[in-house]
Amino acid sequence: MLGVGATAGLAATGGLTVATQDADASVRPSSGSSDALVFDKDDYTELTETIADAAGVKHEVTYHFYKPRNYVTNPSDATHQSLVVSVPVKIDGKAVDATGAPIVFANAVGAYMPSSVAAATGVGQAALEMGNLGGGAPGGAAPGGAAPSGAPSGGGTAGGGTGAINGMVNLAKLALAAGYVAVEPGTRGRSLTDSSGTYYGTAPAVIVDLKAAVRYVRFNKGRIPGNTNRIISTGTSAGGAVSALLGASGDSPIYDKYLKEIGAAAASDAVFATGTWCPITDLEHADAAYEFNWGTNATASTGKVVDQTLSKAFQSQFAAYQDSLKLDGLNRFGRLTARNYDKYLLQTYLQPSATRYLAALSATDRAAYLAANTFITWSGGKATFTWAGYLTHVGARKKAAPAFDAFDLSSGENNEFGTGTTSARHFTAYSQQHDTTGLASKQLDSDIAEKLNLMNPMYHVKKRNPNRSKHWWIRVGTNDTDTSHIISANLAAALDNIGDNVNHEYYWDQGHATNTDPGDFITWIAKVSGYTR
Repeated sequence: MLGVGATAGLAATGGLTVATQDADASVRPSSGSSDALVFDKDDYTELTETIADAAGVKHEVTYHFYKPRNYVTNPSDATHQSLVVSVPVKIDGKAVDATGAPIVFANAVGAYMPSSVAAATGVGQAALEMGNLGGGAPGGAAPGGAAPSGAPSGGGTAGGGTGAINGMVNLAKLALAAGYVAVEPGTRGRSLTDSSGTYYGTAPAVIVDLKAAVRYVRFNKGRIPGNTNRIISTGTSAGGAVSALLGASGDSPIYDKYLKEIGAAAASDAVFATGTWCPITDLEHADAAYEFNWGTNATASTGKVVDQTLSKAFQSQFAAYQDSLKLDGLNRFGRLTARNYDKYLLQTYLQPSATRYLAALSATDRAAYLAANTFITWSGGKATFTWAGYLTHVGARKKAAPAFDAFDLSSGENNEFGTGTTSARHFTAYSQQHDTTGLASKQLDSDIAEKLNLMNPMYHVKKRNPNRSKHWWIRVGTNDTDTSHIISANLAAALDNIGDNVNHEYYWDQGHATNTDPGDFITWIAKVSGYTR
């Protein structure tokens, strides 16, 4: 789906001067055999296919496709812990030298489920393994329950590189058509169990695998075509969350023991830039932020508002959390609090998003839209409206309360924090204390705090991790109720406050897992990386 302002991604240009991220020099310890992880640059198949760029213009792209190969020496799951590489050599008959090209690292993670490239025979075929997308019943029973954040409908698998969910565009293919190198990693996910029923793909497996895959690419500098100091991570929904986490946590030592266990390469796992769409992250505070954002909206499944006493309890938690962050808003907004966050979202994101949308319409179409949406005032070429009017316009929220750490352990996020043969656990003290299964203690398990740090980009941003990405592309749909808008806005503010380059916008009237400006993203990659061809 293309929106107003999308630009063709084929002619990647940009002469921006950028600081070199020579993260290859930051070598992390590993017990993996270096010989086993050497990339064979001659082991490829040359393929030619027609790929449409972001503007819909078709191009004949000839590329070298490197079949699936493991990125660690001691995989617990060789099928999922593998990646594929695609390198352009001709576009529309013109030779392409991708030696210095950016590397688009496109994960296919969704709902924290497994993703795989094992069956890939060409670019853009990474598959999200949907399976049973529900949460986890306590005590090691098979997962089941309501679909979690960002889950596609149905079962089976969905292909499409970064865009395996709900019609997302295929960024791996767009990258290739722009002359960039595309790397697509598979990962373990929360539904995987071994023969004894032990879960081995729950937190932090997905981020450990992505880090290991980045290390593999960096370890093979000079063998894998492309600039290993210009890796751009991409992902959507839970994939957006782990893309943000990958960007924020570069070379953090808290992952070393996990990387050593699977035999990751002795190299950096830092990435240069990060693209994240509708990230489902900051999970320990997501229930509180959700109620602040959507507490008065009826739930889609019932048509009724949630228990308002419960909702207000979460909103109080949010106020305390937001105050603790001490964040200043973008564009010199000032300190962000529960008292002004609605104004901040309106002023910084929602009204500008509506303005861009309406300005791009013809006068006739704009008049028709405004007649159908009378909550918007259009004056002087700008859209304004109230927070209450906006919430009414969005309508039903997707989730019940709590939205993430379900009292009955039924959410996908509960399953993500499963361990051993226990398929689901609480990860917030509030839900632990209000557990309805009768099987949970009143105290969180002792490892939960560590797992939360391993899975939350905000943990690393607050620590000002020196090897984080410094360039960020963050996108969310204004009608997306899979999580609170505050989640991405806080991430953007935290990054901006420590000096990073943050490009954060909202897609007007779009829901979860949408991407209406892929061409602009492809062009942004060239700009921030300083790449021309």
